[in-house]
Amino acid sequence: MGEANSKAVRIVVLGGGTAGWMSAAALARLLGPKARVELVESEDIGIVGVGEATLPHIRGFVERLGIDEARFMAATHATYKLGIDFRDFGRIGESYIHPFGSFGEELAGVPFHHYWLELHRQGLADDIGAYSLGVMAAKANRFQPPATDQSLAGTYGYAYQFDATLFGPFMRDFARGLGVKRTEGRVTHVERDATSGNVTELVLESGERIGGDLFVDCSGFRSLLLGDALGEGWEDWSHWLPCDRAAALPCEHVTEEIQPYTTATAMPAGWRWRIPLQHRVGNGYVFASDFVSEDEACAAILGAVEGKPLADPRVLRFTAGRRKRSWQNNVIAVGLASGFLEPLESTSIYLAQMAITYLIELFPDAAHGGAIDPRDRDEFNRLVDMEYDRVRDFLILHYHATTRDDSEFWNHVRTYQVPDTLADKLELWKRAGRIAKYADGLFYDASWIAVYIGQGLLPETHDARTQLPDPAQTSRAMDAFHAAVAQEVAAMPGHREYLLREAARLAPVPEGLAA
Repeated sequence: MGEANSKAVRIVVLGGGTAGWMSAAALARLLGPKARVELVESEDIGIVGVGEATLPHIRGFVERLGIDEARFMAATHATYKLGIDFRDFGRIGESYIHPFGSFGEELAGVPFHHYWLELHRQGLADDIGAYSLGVMAAKANRFQPPATDQSLAGTYGYAYQFDATLFGPFMRDFARGLGVKRTEGRVTHVERDATSGNVTELVLESGERIGGDLFVDCSGFRSLLLGDALGEGWEDWSHWLPCDRAAALPCEHVTEEIQPYTTATAMPAGWRWRIPLQHRVGNGYVFASDFVSEDEACAAILGAVEGKPLADPRVLRFTAGRRKRSWQNNVIAVGLASGFLEPLESTSIYLAQMAITYLIELFPDAAHGGAIDPRDRDEFNRLVDMEYDRVRDFLILHYHATTRDDSEFWNHVRTYQVPDTLADKLELWKRAGRIAKYADGLFYDASWIAVYIGQGLLPETHDARTQLPDPAQTSRAMDAFHAAVAQEVAAMPGHREYLLREAARLAPVPEGLAA
């Protein structure tokens, strides 16, 4: 025991909230005796707490830490999420669902969407969402966990919609149960080694000093360690993602059913979210202040919510971008201290989770005093940069792939020059209906297909092999697949019904929603 403690790397996490307590819990659980974790936070500093929708990767994180899904969902008033319903992005009046799952089935080595493009050209195909179990279940407001085999019932995934103000405290209690030490206090000074430049101690307002070998900066937009103390630069992406404000407020439920999906509706100067939880609905208008004032945005979201507002709109300010390096010296930034991308695709918690995962994989060897290998640090920065850059490109696509010309904002994003990395992906799709392949990172084929086709961006050509079979035969096969999807959906319970059925595990659904 003494030997293990002597070799333990002392990790100090600065900042609570979602990123801080996720980091502390994961480091304590997955590194065990190799790490001794202490988290410093001040109750006087609030958390952002509006990101309530997630991606399916959070399920793996919860499972890997040994957290019971039911316990987690009960504590955060969570609902299930099958995807995101995008409305009015390509054209006003049109919508599509980006599902957590696939479209159709590959045939003879040719991806399904090429067959769909060929039959669509001939007027023989339904909306591509009709060939996705995840899309059709979402549209029908039905849910059940996917099968774990290779059957049709296993072709979709799910995430959660939860109250972010409850998620942080849940992770705090879990982390403290793992032995994470919590220290209350506000940092007033950061001590650094004169030779190496490494952070050595955090000095609190009380005079207490917190020493460590490795510091994880989860101080939010303030980035007290990586940004302020170490002076790591910021890469500003606001010229591509001009939304820099969000007006957020919760409201009451007005429908009996609880949708198993998040809604993103395009607005004249941005977009607004709708996230149904067990006990309320989260709403917000993400907007560009160059195109609409804060007062106008607050009035717009108040006018758009369906139920009785439970609070006044709260305005958050931010800038899209990331740190040029997320790991410098012995400081690693996680969450908002590392970067920010608007929650259009619910990526905020994923990006924090991703950084934690890479840190654990590249963690300094405790047996050698926790010395940092510069190669590991460089690889961490490469991986984090790649994740942020690919998410950035995917978000830009939602704005740029539009025909909307009804406002100054949409004219701007429709006509600006996109990053070369996205321009290459767009060219590959427009020319041949192909999706850029990569081994790592977020958003694979189905995600890009959902947005490309959903926003009316059809390619000039597609795989010529789709013209070999008899069109009528291909159409019958697609009809059979569509019918199989419909049969699977019909057998599912409604989302609200499933939550009520599982109420003993997932916490009672509030009065007024129960039958």
